[in-house]
Amino acid sequence: MKPLLNQAVLLCAGRSTRAYPLTANRPKPLLKVANVTLLEHNLLQLEGLVKEVIIITGFETQQIKDFVSNLKIDLKIKTVQQERQLGTGHAVLQAQPQIRGRFLVLNGDVMYSKLDISRLAKSKCAVLGISVEDSSQYGVILTKAGFVTSIVEKPQQKMAGYANAGAYVFDENVFVVLKKIKKSTTGEYYLTEAIGELAKTEKVELESVKDYWLHISYPWDLLSANEFMLSKMKHVIAKDTLIEKGVTLKGTISVGSRTVIKSGVYIEGPVVIGKRCIIGPNCYIRPGTSIGDDCKIGSGCEVKNTVLLDGAVLSHLCYVGDSIIGRNANLAGGTITANLRHDRQPVSSMVNGNLVSTGRVKFGTVMGDNAKTGINTSIYPGRKIWPFKATLPGEVVRKDII
Repeated sequence: MKPLLNQAVLLCAGRSTRAYPLTANRPKPLLKVANVTLLEHNLLQLEGLVKEVIIITGFETQQIKDFVSNLKIDLKIKTVQQERQLGTGHAVLQAQPQIRGRFLVLNGDVMYSKLDISRLAKSKCAVLGISVEDSSQYGVILTKAGFVTSIVEKPQQKMAGYANAGAYVFDENVFVVLKKIKKSTTGEYYLTEAIGELAKTEKVELESVKDYWLHISYPWDLLSANEFMLSKMKHVIAKDTLIEKGVTLKGTISVGSRTVIKSGVYIEGPVVIGKRCIIGPNCYIRPGTSIGDDCKIGSGCEVKNTVLLDGAVLSHLCYVGDSIIGRNANLAGGTITANLRHDRQPVSSMVNGNLVSTGRVKFGTVMGDNAKTGINTSIYPGRKIWPFKATLPGEVVRKDII
């Protein structure tokens, strides 16, 4: 199939403080959902639709460069660094010297569908929107006579309609507009401001999401996205997986190369397990769980609806539910994550100094990379442990460890 466009711009420069501690030391696009990074997912969706992808980087640029250098994908990939993170409009301007003709722009912290991107790419100038009952948490797309007139960021009053999905198609005229927009009160230049200006001189179409749109803003959004992507997964067991006698596999399960699943392990899919893992003996892996590469889950552990990033270790007799565990984090024996309040109200978690509802009745912990627990640690619902931080043996984690 001939590519629809020459280029796409992928915005991956921000620090993503709302996703701390997972993004304290890595760009959000390198977080994994169902064992695939957000960045790789979107590149795979763009494969065949464009010839080249320009990734706008900023925070931890080298990590993104290292990652894409090892990808095997039929796309030409360039990285352009946004030296100062001055907003999405400023980020798109960084790509101007590379652009030839019409091009796509996608946010790097959203998982898009190839179906929706391909429909968007056929338009001359368009914004992708998603129908929502309450768009107060998003940018609201305003239209007149079927065409976009402007995008209002997070209106104070609750209103239904189309929220901005963070995907666009432009021609090179957008750069003229971007150079004229004013700096916001936060000191940034917003791409959404350019949409309103562009709409004054040309027709900006509204394309709607028909397949899926998974926005990763907070850590708990990874769980929702993970559940969705696992529901689409196929049952695949690598040929060199070692499954000992006495293992029970039910439902859809994917297991990577050179993984060992020991006797007495009971796995209920959908579950994905990466490469070179050791699971068991006598573990219970429940639905909605993603286990990254090089993970180890020791004897007598139970894991439910959880994302374990690469190299995470759960020692014997741990319970981890509805949680996100960072790279190379180590949970000592007997660590328990509480994931349900006694009053069964939605769990809240601290974000940038404010208590924010996760909207989830069940939510456990978020542990950063290389964090550790002492034996018999108990963690209250919604608490976070920052990268390289540790608990003492027998500690009860009542507030975030920063």
